[in-house]
Amino acid sequence: MNILFVYPRYPDAFWSFKYALKFISKKAAFPPLGLLTVAAMLPPQWHKKLVDMNITNLRDEDIKWADYVFISAMIVQQRSVREVLARCRELHTKTVAGGPLFTTGHDQFDLGEVDHLILGEAEDVLPHFLEDLQKGCAQHIYQAEEHPDITKTPVPLWELIDIEKYASTNVQYSRGCPYDCEFCDIIVLDGHKPRTKDKHQLIAEFEALYRRGWRSGVFIVDDNFIGNKRKLKEETLPAIIEWSREKKYPFRFFTEASINLADDEPLMHLMTEAGFDTVFVGIETPNEESLVECNKFQNVNRDLVAAVKKIQNHGLQVQGGFIVGFDSDPISIFKSQINFIQKSGIVTAMVGLLNAPPGTRLYHRLKKENRLLPADTSGDNTDGTINFIPKMNRETLINGYKDVVKTIYSSKPYYERLRVFLEEYKPHGPPGMGRGKLRFYEVKAFINSMWVLGVKEKGRRHYWKLFNSTLFKKPRLFPLFVTLSVYGFHFRKVAEKIQ
Repeated sequence: MNILFVYPRYPDAFWSFKYALKFISKKAAFPPLGLLTVAAMLPPQWHKKLVDMNITNLRDEDIKWADYVFISAMIVQQRSVREVLARCRELHTKTVAGGPLFTTGHDQFDLGEVDHLILGEAEDVLPHFLEDLQKGCAQHIYQAEEHPDITKTPVPLWELIDIEKYASTNVQYSRGCPYDCEFCDIIVLDGHKPRTKDKHQLIAEFEALYRRGWRSGVFIVDDNFIGNKRKLKEETLPAIIEWSREKKYPFRFFTEASINLADDEPLMHLMTEAGFDTVFVGIETPNEESLVECNKFQNVNRDLVAAVKKIQNHGLQVQGGFIVGFDSDPISIFKSQINFIQKSGIVTAMVGLLNAPPGTRLYHRLKKENRLLPADTSGDNTDGTINFIPKMNRETLINGYKDVVKTIYSSKPYYERLRVFLEEYKPHGPPGMGRGKLRFYEVKAFINSMWVLGVKEKGRRHYWKLFNSTLFKKPRLFPLFVTLSVYGFHFRKVAEKIQ
């Protein structure tokens, strides 16, 4: 059996890092971890190929070679998905589709568009499809009834990709989140109860990456890395620390966590000792009424700026997610968001418009209130679109959102925010963690960044000012300054598209 795995094209967006990747000669930010994991679940004797359309073009020859094309995608990739499905139909190659887009939105695809749908997590449901496929009686839809035990999940088939084409790699440790934010589809996909892999599984995945020569960033792509704190502190992090020390810290880790990470100093210490240096936190909004409205109670009744700075002081850069468009948002929310972001020193600040993903509690509430718009969500809440009727005047909301994005990504406020962060950030990990030997493309990227940011860009004066002060006063943080400066270039390019 010939199986072709296809990962559809990702649009230009905040997390694509398209414009930043050009500096380091990489094609995509992360590999398609889901498809690589599913590939490991298929019979070993089957022939397998993977085409990541963010890396290379999908050829007709690839599709004709395959008996089946397996497709997995996020909602934001739906345009590319439909193009791939149409090509497969034209070439008479059968398709098998799964992942978040299809699990929550399979009713958007006609029977003739996709031959087989695998909905939910694959560990328990995929074997039933494979059994029926071998018997010649495969059904159209297979749906997981329960959330599986992920200790059965195999190591991804990394050999299917050219790993050097990616800026970072990714590993999954847990699924599920204990919280119930109204707008979030995580609990729809993965449930409330955090389920974790055991420490031996996780180390085996690190070993697989290490053997392939990887010596850079690894994103732990969990819904909430600290969902099971006890296991994390007693088993998982000690195992990562031991492995990282033995291998001389080949990776730097980054992940997602809730703001209550700031309440647990021993946990932050263990994370930095293991090699973590960055964490994404859903801040959402500084407006308490909006936090209560969306059920983000873990963020309520706390000084969010102080919490962010505490995490930064413990050696973890905080990346933040922010949202405008809640029913409780006052007209002053746009200025409040700008002030919070600047004061907190969250350099990588993703600000989006509230949208209602299918299946979420927000989606069902707005549907009941007859506020959903006919157009489906694009899956990219940073593209300036919204899929429901807001309480605030729509034009006011969208113009206010655009003003926030334009302001925080403009050169002067961006470099000022970067300066605030560099003053707060106190790296605790070993010097050179996860870097290995200096590579040619890194030297080229540094030179290129000086030309683009220090000569061509209008904000070059702010760049050089912080360049010099960081180089001479905080030399250990200088590589981070360069990286975040390049990120700023990407963010400004993305922001230009929604103005």
